Amino acid sequence: LRRFGERGEAGNDIKYPLDVTVTSDGHVVVTDGGDCSVKAFDFEGRGVLAVREGFCLPWGLDATPKSEVILTDSEAGALYRLTADFQRGELKKCQMIRSRLVSPRAVAVCQTSGAVVVIEHLKARGPSKGSTRVKILSAEMELIGQMDSFGLNLVFPSRIYATAVAFDKEGRVIVTDVCSQAVICLGKPEEFPIFSPLISHGLSYPVGLTYMANGSLVILDSGDHSIKVYSST
Repeated sequence: LRRFGERGEAGNDIKYPLDVTVTSDGHVVVTDGGDCSVKAFDFEGRGVLAVREGFCLPWGLDATPKSEVILTDSEAGALYRLTADFQRGELKKCQMIRSRLVSPRAVAVCQTSGAVVVIEHLKARGPSKGSTRVKILSAEMELIGQMDSFGLNLVFPSRIYATAVAFDKEGRVIVTDVCSQAVICLGKPEEFPIFSPLISHGLSYPVGLTYMANGSLVILDSGDHSIKVYSST
């Protein structure tokens, strides 16, 4: 294993990483909540680009097949598309593509349809600790469907507090749920929401997930500080 991105004040240092993705051209892109920036590195760990386009709190991000980056700004309540030539370290465009979101954090892009799914974190009402809302947008940023924890609880057997999201290779929405300590499939955007648990045992506090090229599912479990890999079969 290699590590890069020292904690410090230099331009390519990472103060408080919140999310990471890898582009199709082999660059590692990180959101840094410490200095409200987005930083890109090559696979040798060399910093190639740092973007500070007036972000308030950049949080989640995911790469498109064209090596663009879809990015949430949790404090601004916005979704951005970042286009850059990472080989040359040049920012081409940083465009807000959706606004009026509520504390958006995790985000995923469907590699086939271009659909985007965002997890919003809603403020608590009364003594509860708040809830989450899964919002699905088309590639043109039109709302396809959304459901918050309360609505999902009416449909499903348990309260869902979603922390991370991904699309599988068939274009289904997959979320981690820290309430039931599970990974749940919510179906394709056009059939959302369905309820199909994928992993219901062995997780403590799942906060991240991604699919590998071979279809294996990788879970980041902060409950026991581990990375768990599940086969597709």
